[in-house]
Amino acid sequence: MPHTRAPLRVVFAGTPDVAAPSLRALHASGVDVVGVVTRPDAPLGRKRVVTPSPVAQAAEALGIPVIRAARLDADATREILALEPDLGVIVAYGGLVREPLLSAPRHGWINLHFSLLPKWRGAAPVQHALIAGDAQTGATVFQLVEELDAGEILAEHAYGPAEDETAGDVLHELSLIGAELVRTTVGRIADGTAQARPQVGAATLAPKLSLDDARLDWSRPASEVLARFRGVTPEPGAHTTLGGDRFKILRARRAPEETGPLAAGEVATATRGVLVGTATDPILVERVQPSGKGQMAADDWHRGLRDKAVLGS
Repeated sequence: MPHTRAPLRVVFAGTPDVAAPSLRALHASGVDVVGVVTRPDAPLGRKRVVTPSPVAQAAEALGIPVIRAARLDADATREILALEPDLGVIVAYGGLVREPLLSAPRHGWINLHFSLLPKWRGAAPVQHALIAGDAQTGATVFQLVEELDAGEILAEHAYGPAEDETAGDVLHELSLIGAELVRTTVGRIADGTAQARPQVGAATLAPKLSLDDARLDWSRPASEVLARFRGVTPEPGAHTTLGGDRFKILRARRAPEETGPLAAGEVATATRGVLVGTATDPILVERVQPSGKGQMAADDWHRGLRDKAVLGS
C-alpha cells in the first residue's frame, strides 16, 4: 500500500488586507494551516471601534486558531512552537521573526514581499517604487533570514502598474499574484522541488512613510507630483495645505488635454475636477477633503470658494 505523506503543517503570520489572500490560498490548497499569528485587535474609524485585523477575520471564518501578538516575543514563540509547524509563512505581519523561532520549523520561514528583490527592501516597497517612478514592480517569495529581506528567492512575478494605479491599487493586485506564488512555493517545499537562488543586484531601502512624506510639493514637475500622489495613496494619504490647514488630495491624474500654464499650486476650473499648477504642466485633481469637512468632488469644492485658492499656502 503506497505511503501517503501527511500535509505540511504551516503557521501563517500576517495582519492587513493584502495578507488575507495568501492565507485563503494556503487553506484552499490542502496544507494544514495549524495556526495564524496576527497583530492584536485595534480601534478603527471615527468611533474607534476595536476591530480584529483582516487576517484574524479571515482565519476565524476558516476555523483556524488565532494567536494575537504585537510582537513575536517569548510568549508568542511558545504558542507558535506548541503548534509544531513544519513551515512558517509570513505576509505583512508587522513584526520581526528572530531566533529561536526563525529556525524552529524544519523548513524555516518564507516571506512574501511586494517588490522584485533586492530592490525596495523594507516596510513600504510599493509606495517607494511608485514615488521613484519605477515602470515595474512585483512580488517575491524568499527564505526568511535575520537580515532584512535578504534571503534567497524562491519565486517572483513582475508587474507593471498602469499610469493611474495608486499604491492601494497595486498592492491589491500584488496580493492576488502573491497568494498564488505562496501557494505554489509551499507546494514545492512540500514535495521537495523548491529551488532557491541568491538575490542579485544593488539593494535599495523602503522604510515606512511618514505623514510628511505624503505632502505634495507643487513646485516640482507634474510627473513627480503625480508619482508621489500615487505612492502615498491611500496611506499615509496625499495632502497639501490651504490657508495653513491640511487639505487632502484623494484622486488626481494627468490632465487629459493640453492646458495653459498655472503657477505652482494655483487652482483653475476644469471640465471634471480642477487643474492645479506645478513646475511644468498642471495636473487634474478630481476629489478632495478640506480640513474639517467630508470628502467631495474637487469642482464642487472649488465652486463654493469666495476667494482664489492657491494650494500649498
